[in-house]
Amino acid sequence: MQLLPEPVRRLAAWCAVILLVAGVGYIGIQLCVALQLAVVPVLLALLGTALLLPLHGWLVRVKVNRSVAAGLTCAAVLGVVGGAVYIVTAALVGTWDQILASLRRSVRVLADHFGATDTSLEDLADDALNLLGRFGSTAASGVISGVGLVTQVLGMAVLALLLVFFFLRDSHRAAGALRSLVPGGGAETVEAMARRAFEGVEGFMRGTTVVALIDAVCITLGLLILGVPGVVGLGALVFIGAYVPYLGALVSGAVAVLVALADRGLAIALWALGVVLLVQGLEGNVFQPMVQSRTVRMHPAVVLIALTAGASVAGIVGVLLAVPATAAALGVADVLRTRYASSAGPPSAGPSAEPSADG
Repeated sequence: MQLLPEPVRRLAAWCAVILLVAGVGYIGIQLCVALQLAVVPVLLALLGTALLLPLHGWLVRVKVNRSVAAGLTCAAVLGVVGGAVYIVTAALVGTWDQILASLRRSVRVLADHFGATDTSLEDLADDALNLLGRFGSTAASGVISGVGLVTQVLGMAVLALLLVFFFLRDSHRAAGALRSLVPGGGAETVEAMARRAFEGVEGFMRGTTVVALIDAVCITLGLLILGVPGVVGLGALVFIGAYVPYLGALVSGAVAVLVALADRGLAIALWALGVVLLVQGLEGNVFQPMVQSRTVRMHPAVVLIALTAGASVAGIVGVLLAVPATAAALGVADVLRTRYASSAGPPSAGPSAEPSADG
């Protein structure tokens, strides 16, 4: 190694460090994937705690018992989510016949437009039944796997809600518990790293809330102008769905278009689809990068890269966790850089000052 030039030796050392960190990170990701049924609820609970901690803190400041405050906070979340789902479900159930009738009319219009007037809905239904008979086993296995997936999601949601309750109730003990797990010399640094990481997660949740509010207001105004019924419930569904990347926007947008189709017909439904696509396009490319870059103190390009990387690694869950994880990592790196620089001190102050003093 002594035969190699100094720059080459430094490059080799940095390559070794990068490979070591990448290997540890890869092993960590694989462990998280293997234990995702336990890891995902914990991460989601941390996000929920970062979002709900201000409300819990306010309840505690007005002399509410910590356990009661945590329970009330979780109950408020269940009430908001359950109320929005109930309003939208009731609207869909009440207009389901109209939705089917509008779909039938739309199919007839499209068939007439493309010169398929001789094809009836009964023929289309027969063809669908034939396809279902051919691929019945595949469909059945898909339904079974879908039911299993729904069961897993519900189980993780319940576990995450319970963890949110405990995290909120015992949040005041987090620093002491963390210090007790770290040797005395590094306890202060580890606590500072944890605080900066959690601040990054809090910033992400604040930014997501702002983006969700913008989406809900814009889509609600658009549907209100189009005269679509149940805009309050649809707006609440859009607000909640904004916390679930891609899937939440798809579900809330589809529900809004279906309600518009049932009550106002195909033309208004297409206008509603245009409003939803426009707002969600602005959200993904303008609102979210700009807002998140302010709340988590990251450049919009870094936010977009983090979202893309998260989607490629872990899908929807990766998109949800990519930005807060990146913000937490940058916060930890900033703490380490600050502490290291302060402990190292000016590199040349001592040696350069002594000869001048002697002279």
